[in-house]
Amino acid sequence: MPIPEDVTGEEIDKDVRQELLSLPKTLAEDVAKNLVMVARLIDEDPEGAYGYSRVALRLASRVAAVREAAGFAAYANQKYAEALAEFRAARRMTGTVELWPLMADCERGLGRPEKALDMAGAPEVQKLDKAGQVEMRLVAAGARRDLGQLDAAIVTLQSSELASHSVQPWTARLRYAYADALHAAGRSDEAREWFAKAVEADRDGSTDASDRLAELDGVEFMDALVEDETDEAVEAVEAVEAEDTTVPEDDKD
Repeated sequence: MPIPEDVTGEEIDKDVRQELLSLPKTLAEDVAKNLVMVARLIDEDPEGAYGYSRVALRLASRVAAVREAAGFAAYANQKYAEALAEFRAARRMTGTVELWPLMADCERGLGRPEKALDMAGAPEVQKLDKAGQVEMRLVAAGARRDLGQLDAAIVTLQSSELASHSVQPWTARLRYAYADALHAAGRSDEAREWFAKAVEADRDGSTDASDRLAELDGVEFMDALVEDETDEAVEAVEAVEAEDTTVPEDDKD
């Protein structure tokens, strides 16, 4: 796959660059460039990112960072079995537990919420940092909802992190998930409160909390251009009607 000229491979994280030192120099540069493309495209063009991840995987399948990138690209394309296999491979290579929540969410994607819940109760969760533990809580709540256990999902999300007034990188998503679960349970007033709190914490627009809040408030948005075109159409119709009702001079007494 083509690599843009502005991609040098130097953009990758220093830890990943360190991993690539085990490869011949030219090969390491090629792998690095493909990993840069995965990171660059994964949000806006998941399919493109997946393509570059497969190239990197063919070049250096024994590098943990490559297996992890391949897992993320597969996950972004909802290829959950493939993503789970890559995450497991990366974990075997590194011995870390950082990917545990993503592995559990892959189990959900594969229609195995019970397995995700088993993972949520595993000792590995205690080894996660705070962000990882919050992510695991979100996955567990999702698994409860998959099983139709809505009240249990709500309880799962109730935590010190949810109650905290400080804003962390995970705060908006946690509040949003809680609001969404409340709304699904028919607790609209509480849902509105928590969607509003999610909006306060969502500094980078990672959720559609503002749209959900507006929806609960009964606010409808109309594209400005469409509104202008509608006004013009109404004016044109009114003009035609005015002409039709005008009495010709010959018909006047």
